[in-house]
Amino acid sequence: MLGHSHALSGLAAGAATLPWAPVTGPVAQGAWIAAVGGFAMLPDLDHRNSTVSDMWGPVTDVPAGAIGALSGGHRWGTHDAVLAPLAFGALAVAASGAFWSSLLLLALAIGLALRALHFVIPGSTETTILGNLLLSWGGAWLLLDSMGSPAWLPWAVAAGVLTHILGDALTTAGVPVPLLWLVKRKRIALSPIRTGATIEKVALVPLFVVATVAFAYLNTDLRTAVDPLVDRLLSSG
Repeated sequence: MLGHSHALSGLAAGAATLPWAPVTGPVAQGAWIAAVGGFAMLPDLDHRNSTVSDMWGPVTDVPAGAIGALSGGHRWGTHDAVLAPLAFGALAVAASGAFWSSLLLLALAIGLALRALHFVIPGSTETTILGNLLLSWGGAWLLLDSMGSPAWLPWAVAAGVLTHILGDALTTAGVPVPLLWLVKRKRIALSPIRTGATIEKVALVPLFVVATVAFAYLNTDLRTAVDPLVDRLLSSG
């Protein structure tokens, strides 16, 4: 799937999983949705010079090269539905125990989401290295300052990574057979949809947007604020 499709599907998954997410309050709920959306881009940090790896220049591009080498190349280890959530989740467990490492992890999620969703954001600030750094780190700082270091980050990482893998499994390129690809490289594809196909752009993308809004309305405190306004408008009309 295309980058923005992964991010949008991650946002939808984040909103849909809120009833089971270990978060409370509107700030933490919003952070959860944004984090899952950003982390849904994480598996594609497995090759250098990609749009995602170029996000923060050498800061993301060099690690992307190392991740690609360790994982066997693009769409292999980081796209294993068993190994990838465990590996990325374990790193998140180590990072979530301290403020600065949590800040880095949350900034990475925000930066990835901004980079992937730049086509709906006015201007191009979020696509520049400096602009993305300022927006992602500033946003992460504000979130952590208001809610503290979140212990739920590893769960958001796992949810985002699994969402990405499921999305790629729906394309013709497929994803590796979990664990077994280590013995014999083989992929599985669950549908004949090509990455960037018309159905992805005109059907799946709008579906993810609608799902995100609907689940956010149903599963957050947004409904308690919106419903009285709607009732007031209807009664006045």
